[in-house]
Amino acid sequence: MLARQVRSSVEKVPTRLVAVAFDAREPRAVARFWAELLERDAVDEHDGVLLPGDDMQVGLRFVAACTQKVGPNRLHLHLASASPEGQRATVEKALSIGGHHLEVGQLPDEEHVVLSDPDGNEFCVIEAGNGFLAGCGPLGEVACDGSRAVGVFWHQVLEWPLVWDQGQETAIQSPDGGTKLAWGGPPVAPKQGRNRQRFDVAVNDLETETARLTSLGATRLADVIEGVEFADPDGNEFRIITA
Repeated sequence: MLARQVRSSVEKVPTRLVAVAFDAREPRAVARFWAELLERDAVDEHDGVLLPGDDMQVGLRFVAACTQKVGPNRLHLHLASASPEGQRATVEKALSIGGHHLEVGQLPDEEHVVLSDPDGNEFCVIEAGNGFLAGCGPLGEVACDGSRAVGVFWHQVLEWPLVWDQGQETAIQSPDGGTKLAWGGPPVAPKQGRNRQRFDVAVNDLETETARLTSLGATRLADVIEGVEFADPDGNEFRIITA
């Protein structure tokens, strides 16, 4: 009975977040870093590498692109820690496989550690005892620069509950738990060209979902390989593909 209920719940969801896609100059090298750091398998694709997620952990995709990094990314990953020793071990492991310490103006009393991967993408290793990421798993959060409107938009698109909605900051999380998607609210940094990170979502019916996304505030940009590219209400690109 429970299995039938789970299948029914999955079938009615019109979109499923497959991965956060990263443009990379050397996608396989960056994917190897993240596969080792997160202890995930890597699946070769025609233009890059996918680190599949599951019901509770968001997937990561690294695709070949020549775009140059200009300023901080509009999203970055937060890795959770179960203990102070675990946080230190994650930092040491990241540094040993090609990561680097990064200075972004963090305060001396802040306990998280800011690093970058081999392609310059910022990420944080969050201290143990952080209540917001408790129970979220190793990839605790995808932290995005964006307005409340975008948080509400993705809440509606993915049909994930709003687990935080205060002071223009929002966060959503799958009903199964796991990785949170969060938006920091204003001030939102100006967008500088095409984003180097995007959400890839799978849909059952491109035509039906295109109409639904448009009604929720998305802007259709172009037909792309295997699907359609849109922009969310803040102008951030994302792609829908057939499941």
